Amino acid sequence: MKSLIISIAVVALATTAVAEDKTPRNAYFGETHVHTALSLDAFIGGARLMPSDSLRFAKGASVIVDGRHKQLSRPLDFAAVSDHVEYLGEMYSTIFPDAPGHLQDDLEQLRTLETLEDKQQWFYKYVVSNNRGDNPSHPPFYQGPDTTKSGWQIIKDAAEEHNDPGTFTAFVAFEWSAAPGGGNMHRNVIFRDDVAPELPYSSYDSNKVEDLWDWLQKTADAGSTLLAIPHNSNASKQLMFPDTDSFGKELTTSWAERRQMWEPLIEMMQIKGNSEVHEAFWQADEFADFENANSIQKNSNRYFHKRNFVREGLKIGLAKEQELGVNPFMYGFIGGTDNHNGLTSDVAENDFTGGHGPEDGSVDRRRTGGVGGWIDGVDLSIGSLAGVWAEENTRASIWDAMKRRETFATSGPRIKVRMFGGVGLGATDPREMVEEGYTNGVPMGGILPHSDKAPTFTVYAEKDVLGANLDRIQIIKGWVDAAGEVHEKIIDVTWSGDRSPREDGKLPPIGNTVDLETALYTNEIGATSLFGRWTDAEFEPANGAFYYARAIEIPTPRWTTYDAVRNNLPLLNEVAPVIQERAWGSPIWVSPKS
Repeated sequence: MKSLIISIAVVALATTAVAEDKTPRNAYFGETHVHTALSLDAFIGGARLMPSDSLRFAKGASVIVDGRHKQLSRPLDFAAVSDHVEYLGEMYSTIFPDAPGHLQDDLEQLRTLETLEDKQQWFYKYVVSNNRGDNPSHPPFYQGPDTTKSGWQIIKDAAEEHNDPGTFTAFVAFEWSAAPGGGNMHRNVIFRDDVAPELPYSSYDSNKVEDLWDWLQKTADAGSTLLAIPHNSNASKQLMFPDTDSFGKELTTSWAERRQMWEPLIEMMQIKGNSEVHEAFWQADEFADFENANSIQKNSNRYFHKRNFVREGLKIGLAKEQELGVNPFMYGFIGGTDNHNGLTSDVAENDFTGGHGPEDGSVDRRRTGGVGGWIDGVDLSIGSLAGVWAEENTRASIWDAMKRRETFATSGPRIKVRMFGGVGLGATDPREMVEEGYTNGVPMGGILPHSDKAPTFTVYAEKDVLGANLDRIQIIKGWVDAAGEVHEKIIDVTWSGDRSPREDGKLPPIGNTVDLETALYTNEIGATSLFGRWTDAEFEPANGAFYYARAIEIPTPRWTTYDAVRNNLPLLNEVAPVIQERAWGSPIWVSPKS
């Protein structure tokens, strides 16, 4: 292993550094975005697992989906079932024979739909044409708030049934599924404990995020502790990181404060692709061609723009902070699947069976079809894992880690990544890094106070014990200059093997051990763990900046390659046969000189 360390200076700690609690924190892996039969789009696709079933699966139980047994190779540490709340009452009426409206003609039709074409037509009629309009509303077969309350109680009861402090954490949660004009503005709302209102808030109450924040405040005032997580910004049609609010008005300091308060995290990746960057806009980033999900652009005019992606959103946040005094897009990173089969964190590349019932539940549909109104099958990702650094496996500890943004996301493997920032950090191993980082610096998600001295970052990554070795760890820096222009830079901090940067500054590729005929690879290359330290020699105290770590694995087979080999089919030309899985650590921000 070699390490590129630029201008490291061991200097006295700035007197303004913020010391954090030094209680040991562990990495916990989980899921914050999964749908069960209580979500209409999941039910119409054949999902019959209920919230309790989904949480049993998360804890390691075997379930049957699409006629086959599914079971995680390792249980999760935590999970939140986040069913769409918009049709929660309607699904309660659909599923339970004694529920109001159960015998209504439209619901009887829903329960007996057989062909994929009929299911798609029913879905477009009652969901797509309504939910993506300016003023979505409940369909005529809705039986009122009491049915929504009953469906919500099922979700809350399942979380209480499966929550086992110290062993497994089950959160009370729901998804607010606003999609104005087809732009994905969905949020998952996560509660810290069991104090939750009788009714959740849907985009039929309002599809304006500012109204959601009002509801979050009202609910908090009534005793709940909660936060909201925006997801896949790649499909947001430039609405996720806007210049105006939902009403077309200029952004204000108050708006920025509310967004930062209620939304500490953003979903980096899910089954509909990676939202970090896209190769079309980040040509200098050699790892930007990862799960780009280009076919999303075929549907609802969701054309990609640089502004749709998280890294650009972080940079825009710096510019807004310069303008408004508050950064509205100060997001930590988290992952999820958006699986619509009820399978929490079903993220094994070698066992991917789709996430949307018959839409992608067969090899042929994944290769030649897709998920109607969303994405081609070949572009689907397996989804993403949520990681947190928390003191213990409890609701309070894991939720608090989310709130303070001490989180990371992975593209599926259980890679652990950790970074600390501070002035003069000098740790030489991971154990020292943690003690020094909490004492003299800040962890991922933290904010370093202003200093005239350059910050140093210590970073560590550890491979999934059942997965591939690591290629490298990078730090991505973004900053805004005095003129309000945003910039970025990618630094290879530490890497495996006997490699040196070329004349262009790029590190040579790690190599590739994948056998495409057998879909096997070896760990003959790469490292089981990597540690590095980097000081920003180009630091300008007047500029606001962020820094985040990206740990990258050696090449491994993509799920499409496993599908092809298992079924004696040719490899697909539309997608790469191998990928380099990765983990993203939440940013650390440096406050600009005021």
